[in-house]
Amino acid sequence: MANGIGKEFMQMTKYQYLFPSDQMKGEQQPPLELSYDRTKPVIDLPKPENIVVKTVDLRRAIESRTSMRNYSKKPLMPEELSYLLWCTQGVKEIMPGAATFRNVPSAGARHCLETYLLVNNVTDILPGMYRFLACEHKLTELDVHPDIADKITEACLGQHMVKSCSVVFIWSSVAYRMKWRYGERGYRYMHLDAGHVCQNLYLSAASIDCGVCAIAAYSDDDLNNLLSLDGEEEFVIYLATVGKK
Repeated sequence: MANGIGKEFMQMTKYQYLFPSDQMKGEQQPPLELSYDRTKPVIDLPKPENIVVKTVDLRRAIESRTSMRNYSKKPLMPEELSYLLWCTQGVKEIMPGAATFRNVPSAGARHCLETYLLVNNVTDILPGMYRFLACEHKLTELDVHPDIADKITEACLGQHMVKSCSVVFIWSSVAYRMKWRYGERGYRYMHLDAGHVCQNLYLSAASIDCGVCAIAAYSDDDLNNLLSLDGEEEFVIYLATVGKK
């Protein structure tokens, strides 16, 4: 512990310290996506192939990228939300029982992330908490109580943009989906996956006149509890607010 827990983590997840993974042992791999309560309402999102957005030069999008914490009161349209979800976790191909291929890179195509949404201001979608069903490109309702936005804001240490934005992307990591192949080193890759997905959100938001602010300051336990995550097998790893400029 003299070197600090961060240095110890980096040291002990080097290849020379790894044991054979469950994949190497012949264990069955975990599901490609978490199951969901089919008694809850499910929202069909506009199909990505039918969504038209303005063309933005990639270099301009990269050079103009900045974190935005103040947004207009203009709502996000369902087509725009669908587009952002497609760009960040959209599934292009499914190999049943083996892998999904998506619009973001992931170590070994493990795609350990799940996307939760705090909807504040999206046309025709009731405010509340939802989960993105990436393989079906749909949303499933989780919690539409009026105080959920206040609770999420409090768990994010009171950061005002959590409640004033149109939607908050909350990414969790399903640990075993990555650890099954990579063991303890998989924790490194989970965080890399989160970086990939958030950068895609920043860049894709530019084509719908939206701003983004990534959030890494939050109470892990409080946020996991609000999403009914156990904090070990699945835990929040990153957030980002999105709203109209």
